Amino acid sequence: MMDPQGPSGEGSQSQGELALWITGLLGQVGCVTAALIIAALLAGLWLDQQFATKPVFTLILLMGSVPVTIYFMIRIVLRGMARLQSSQTGNRDTPPAREEDGGANP
Repeated sequence: MMDPQGPSGEGSQSQGELALWITGLLGQVGCVTAALIIAALLAGLWLDQQFATKPVFTLILLMGSVPVTIYFMIRIVLRGMARLQSSQTGNRDTPPAREEDGGANP
């Protein structure tokens, strides 16, 4: 990856901040993924115990948690990328354009 800041040394600090930001974003994705899967597992085990249907609810909820987890991962990454782009352009006060607004910021 080329350093857009030039040889002055500012790029390494910017690269370090970017790496830290990406690490935080991946940490958020990992925590949300783990929380959703553990919640589905515990709810499935509890429902199976209540209705005496050993693996049925656990399997259904675990399989159902996969698309939900993917949806939340995509939302977290897209929101993070929008924040990164707005911070790189210097528009930290301007929220990213939303599709339902027709792409116009207030």
